[in-house]
Amino acid sequence: MTRSLRLASASVFIRVLVGLVVVALPAHSGESLAPALRVRVDTSVQAVLARTGVPSASIALVRNHAIVYANAYGWAQLEPRRVATPPMRYAIGSITKEFTAAAVLLLQEGGRLSVDDPAGKWITGLGAAADVSIRSLLSHTSGIRDYWPQDYDPPAMLKPVTIEEIVSGWANQPLDFATGSAWQYSNTGYVVAGMIAEKAAREPLFLFMRAHIFGPLHMVSVVDFDAAPLPAGDASGYTRYALGPPRPAVKEGRGWLFAAAQLAMNASDLARWDIALIERRLLSSASLRDLTTEVRLANGVGTGYGLGLDVQLDSGRRVLKHGGEVGGFTAENRIYPDDGIAIVVLTNEDATDAHDTIADELAELMLVADSPADAAAVADAKHMFSELQRGRIDPAHLTANARSYFSAVALADFKSSLGPLGDPVEFTLKRSARRGGLITRVYDISFSNRKLSAVVRAMPDGRIEQYTVSAK
Repeated sequence: MTRSLRLASASVFIRVLVGLVVVALPAHSGESLAPALRVRVDTSVQAVLARTGVPSASIALVRNHAIVYANAYGWAQLEPRRVATPPMRYAIGSITKEFTAAAVLLLQEGGRLSVDDPAGKWITGLGAAADVSIRSLLSHTSGIRDYWPQDYDPPAMLKPVTIEEIVSGWANQPLDFATGSAWQYSNTGYVVAGMIAEKAAREPLFLFMRAHIFGPLHMVSVVDFDAAPLPAGDASGYTRYALGPPRPAVKEGRGWLFAAAQLAMNASDLARWDIALIERRLLSSASLRDLTTEVRLANGVGTGYGLGLDVQLDSGRRVLKHGGEVGGFTAENRIYPDDGIAIVVLTNEDATDAHDTIADELAELMLVADSPADAAAVADAKHMFSELQRGRIDPAHLTANARSYFSAVALADFKSSLGPLGDPVEFTLKRSARRGGLITRVYDISFSNRKLSAVVRAMPDGRIEQYTVSAK
């Protein structure tokens, strides 16, 4: 599931723990992260666990189409304590939807169905939902009512259910909106799509995925978390009430996670799937286009979602991503296909945004901080900020437009407003992009009692066209 999230505080023993437990997995290719970057990655993940109190995290990083780093941090189990290690499996929740959508597309490639088939062609008793297409089910534009909008497990979800009962309870209700007129997340839609896939494949969905996705990609750790809890050697799931201590989570009853959130695996196996998408393997070009192309509503508005994937631009970079949550676990999967980069973060606590925060920070490191050009730009921008705090700037580093901007009045204001702040505690490049022939870099500048943002636009030869500072 992907649900709204709440913050959690850290207990003292976990604050100590995350600084001690780090287990590395060798890279899966000849390339690996530079030692300095590995330290920054480890430090970043440990800091998030310390702030939030989440027991553990497992990550895998992809660069140049290969896994270059995998690591695990913290406790896979609190009582008795077990150290988290990279081979351990975590439930990935709604990231499962990527695989369900891919399975449907593979069935389409085999001529067994069409994503434009109406659901009623395959499933009876759908009522108003009989006319919705499989494509609309996979893109959350069907209007079928979601059976799990809550941020916790209602009592009924702790008991087993059949997928037919889910369909009769939710999918045959009146549509929440006319198909294609709105976007609304619906786990029910994926249950229906999974049922259709099973009928077309003539075998259970998990077995089809194992034969046609997990096997070919050597994803050997994948298990059906809907069918049974994780084995004892894997991560244990935890939940938290407000800011209380982490408590063992109760797994949902069998049937509730089918097709929408049923998979569990280790971080490296999820990264292998990401590499296949980056390399355009497994799926045909047409299927990959369906999977990764933003679906538009009938009125032309984009949804930011393809089939089982969020499809977005982040600082000018295309990113395919999805989050996941089930009882005791949260996860984040991000793929930057044009950059050959992917980031996988798995954690063993639900209702937390730690996975998202870790992914944000790792994205900054993978996409920005390790670039030699960006590293040099950070040093130059930090030095220029220090100079502006003193009311001066070297005009040789500026374009004619920037020299005009930095008038005597402007320099005086920079000095009087920034000088008293002293040296920054942090000066961090947040993102970079190109626009109008300029390289744009945005920095976060932190002091003990306030934060600033700086936008620096430079010519290809390095001369500064803009250096503006504002409060955050």
